[in-house]
Amino acid sequence: MNILMLTPYLPYPLHSGGQIRTYNLLKQLALKQQVTLFALIKNESERRFVPELEKYCKKVRVFKRSKQPFTLKNIMTTGLSSYPFLVIRNFVPEMTPAIQAELNSGQYHLIHAETFYMMPHIPATSVPILLVEQTIEYLGYESYAKNAFALLKPLLHLDIKKIKKWEKYYWNLCSQLVVMSEDDKRFIATQIGSSRNIEVVENGVDTAWFEQKKRFEPKSPVLLFVGTFKWLPNVEAVSFLIKEVWPTVRAAIPNATLWIVGASPTKTIRSYSQTDQQIRITGDIADIRDAFTQSHVLAAPVFSGKGTRYKILEALASGTPVVATPTAVEGLGVTDGKQVLIADTAQAMAENIIRLFRSNTLRQSLARRGKDFVKKSFDWQLISNKLDIIYRRMGNKPA
Repeated sequence: MNILMLTPYLPYPLHSGGQIRTYNLLKQLALKQQVTLFALIKNESERRFVPELEKYCKKVRVFKRSKQPFTLKNIMTTGLSSYPFLVIRNFVPEMTPAIQAELNSGQYHLIHAETFYMMPHIPATSVPILLVEQTIEYLGYESYAKNAFALLKPLLHLDIKKIKKWEKYYWNLCSQLVVMSEDDKRFIATQIGSSRNIEVVENGVDTAWFEQKKRFEPKSPVLLFVGTFKWLPNVEAVSFLIKEVWPTVRAAIPNATLWIVGASPTKTIRSYSQTDQQIRITGDIADIRDAFTQSHVLAAPVFSGKGTRYKILEALASGTPVVATPTAVEGLGVTDGKQVLIADTAQAMAENIIRLFRSNTLRQSLARRGKDFVKKSFDWQLISNKLDIIYRRMGNKPA
């Protein structure tokens, strides 16, 4: 089958959840399908990564959007448009005629769009469209708006209304909608009044790759947080961790270190290491396995947003015990006390982290069961098979 895939990022290097998902799916799908990739980039320097993707794609084309999101042009255009800022900042006009020309040049069986805000690029076509929603965008922005400056709230609420309107519009418009979990499927079904065209293709993890790296726990306890800070729920989560959870942990375990790893840390996040010498901030990390294998516990205090759960899956694959909120593990099917420890308050989260720091036996038992769990349910080969079945059904091709 010939598939045209559209992504709002180049799926390499692996700095974000979206990049990890798309890259690993491309690796698996290359064994079965022919994929042409059209991707957005922010910097010309990203073109050097195209050869890595050409290993798995029939063709790769990139289209440059504005490097900085909050340009005067983007802000002014949003104010005059029915589209939200999220669509405007990711819209590249020349991409639409390029898609049309590509569709005209070959026999494509379907278009695969990652995120609803790539959908406005697609011209009128009879080719079936598969839309993948890695997260439900307007929910994350609603949570952020609650804590925003009072003067900004009216503008944010207006933009959120636009996001919600267009997300729901494209959920209905696409031929097939793919989401990350049964919880996401149920939620969207209540919003559009039907689950008829919604399928679940979970996120996965390359378990063999993570097993290649041996664990090396430092002598002093290390509490880890992982997540890109371009995703607003992660900014909210790390603030909660530092302000509400970390003081209790540090009081009980004075020699503990909090290690925060994630792309694009804000100035506020970077400032935390200046006021507390036992907080360590790392932006991009060359090999994320080093973070997991050199930490005693992963904390995931996520309270908003839906979609990707990479930090959890990767921690489990690495044998790193996890303490998480119910939202952070939503849809994964993990059991509290078996694969992870779940806590919905700052006090409960701190107590679970302290328990794990003090008990090597508990850490080892969680690590063993967590590894077994992801191998059986979330390896990328299993996940890609689910997507391949949907592809073949949409393209009327037998397996």
